[in-house]
Amino acid sequence: MHKVLIIGAGGVGGVVTQKCAQAPDVFNEIVLASRTPAKCEAIKARIARPIETAQVDADNTAELVTLIRNVKPSLIINVALPYQDLTIMDACLETGVNYLDTANYEPPDEARFCYKWQWDYHDRFKERGIMALLGCGFDPGVTNVFCAHAAQQHFDEMHDIDIMDCNAGDHGHPFATNFNPEINIREITQRGKYYQDGQWIETEPLSVHKTFDFPQIGPRQMYLMYHEEEESLVKNFPSIKRIRFWMTFSREYLTHLRVLQNVGMTGIDPVRFEGHDIVPLKFLKALLPDPSTLGAGYQGKTCIGCMIKGVKNGQSRKYYIYNICDHAQCYREVNAQAVSYTTGVPAMIGARLMLSGQWSGKGVFNVEEFDPRPFMDSLNKYGLPWQEIFLEP
Repeated sequence: MHKVLIIGAGGVGGVVTQKCAQAPDVFNEIVLASRTPAKCEAIKARIARPIETAQVDADNTAELVTLIRNVKPSLIINVALPYQDLTIMDACLETGVNYLDTANYEPPDEARFCYKWQWDYHDRFKERGIMALLGCGFDPGVTNVFCAHAAQQHFDEMHDIDIMDCNAGDHGHPFATNFNPEINIREITQRGKYYQDGQWIETEPLSVHKTFDFPQIGPRQMYLMYHEEEESLVKNFPSIKRIRFWMTFSREYLTHLRVLQNVGMTGIDPVRFEGHDIVPLKFLKALLPDPSTLGAGYQGKTCIGCMIKGVKNGQSRKYYIYNICDHAQCYREVNAQAVSYTTGVPAMIGARLMLSGQWSGKGVFNVEEFDPRPFMDSLNKYGLPWQEIFLEP
């Protein structure tokens, strides 16, 4: 019998909870916790089977520990804010409970992708006899598993990887972000970075771009960014000579973003206003649509995948693996848009593999360190079917 505690009741939390509820053979009991109980109750109302809800401040380790001891879960799925990863991991250490998240820790005062803070927990988790699985969303997450699958099935060495994320959907708003606005805008406005020939090369934000013809979508302009899966993939697949991450943005989105940057609304340093310290980006977040409300009427598709070059049996090989996800179809199933869906489904799959013992260990791990086969099979079963093609090298 397994009980899971899900922390976070935003768009992704809603998907994770509903997908866990669809697998009662593994997720026997579900508890959903958030700082805002009304959000938990709204998700609970969409689920046919009974679940429990609770209130918790994920910034407060002592409060988390109390909740965990009361709930007694087998696993914690963290889909709260990346700022809260370490407080939740601390609570897991104190209570001896396994941990899973979808995004690496970010300090509130610095926009920075880096796994070091969480990798530094490895020895403590190992000594405690528990497991932490990091970055089990889509990118990071599925993209890492795609690379592990490619390494296992199709390559002796992977040399060049381009991770490409395209959202060609239309939500009907002049400007909105598909996940937490604060995290999303911090991610996009930081400097780009990619790995080549043993070193990390930095670029100005969104200064490097090119066009790619995405399946079922067509040509889209994509921009080079830095993303955390690059860091773990380089560590775990040392044959990689170059790895880059690309994301598409519409002209309208970039125009809005540029104006907001120019007037200081994307800043993360406090500004004194009428006797109060206000972080501009937090204020902007309060004005923008909640990503969990974007699903209704959202049209179009996402395409996320990996273009990989390398060698097999001494011959050059070029390979593309990807998923297509439809916003409207996701909304019909779980009342969410595709960006939340593509993050929430892999979190459920990773949790299922941990609880069933197919993925196990003591310490802190990234998803590409485990056998990709059961994860790849589950993607097809739970709503994120993948396709692969070989191209001329």
